[in-house]
Amino acid sequence: MTGASSGIGAEIARALAVRGYPTQLVARREEALTDLSAELAATSGLASEVHAADLGDDAGREAVRDLLLHDERLVGLVNAAGYGVTGRVATLARRAEDRAALDGLVRLNVLALHDLTVAAVGAFAGRSRSTRRSGAILNVSSITAFQPLPGVASYAASKAFVQSFSEAVHAELAGTGVTLTTLSPGLTRTGFADAADTDAFDRAPDLVVGEAADVAEAGVAAMAAGHRSVVPGLVNQLSAAGGRLAPRTLLLPVLNTAMDWFG
Repeated sequence: MTGASSGIGAEIARALAVRGYPTQLVARREEALTDLSAELAATSGLASEVHAADLGDDAGREAVRDLLLHDERLVGLVNAAGYGVTGRVATLARRAEDRAALDGLVRLNVLALHDLTVAAVGAFAGRSRSTRRSGAILNVSSITAFQPLPGVASYAASKAFVQSFSEAVHAELAGTGVTLTTLSPGLTRTGFADAADTDAFDRAPDLVVGEAADVAEAGVAAMAAGHRSVVPGLVNQLSAAGGRLAPRTLLLPVLNTAMDWFG
């Protein structure tokens, strides 16, 4: 699984270990992965392997893709790696550092997830036919996927790609023994806010901010059941529905003002 060093990714790894699954952990921070690996092995009594790789880098992405294609022990993939960038595009466009951050966001949130999902689908479907073993993929999206979102335009668009691509592939996989589930959480207490340089989580009511462990549990349960998608929490489900159904001419000005308030 990717993005395993912290946040929702680490909690998904813990939820899998509690269920007795061995894990292979992927992220940039090898020390954090090593610590988590030891914890998971103690929980499950099974091996937890570490693969330090930067999925925004071609070489790192290729190494993990090769792992999926050639390690026949693997029957599952969790794509939890990703990050956000806050700010208006017109402002971010002025600085080379911010433009590079947006480029990296697309490479990690979109390109890496797409590449690894395609590799996993091919590998798992082939193994399912030859060994009758099923396979499962969990892609972490966001409720920002369900509408354009000023102030985090690139991040929301990247998650819209994740949502649309993942739901379509879920339908394509019917009858193959392989499933693809999309997890779309709302605001969740992780290190994401610090990385995105936003205090929106602190300013939001507690009612709408979830816990990473609860989000992970919902995602793993849905993955195990082979569901198409899951949005944890009633408030988030209503928000996702509103994002889908509300006319853009009404929705976007409201979101634009709200995002200004959130900073």
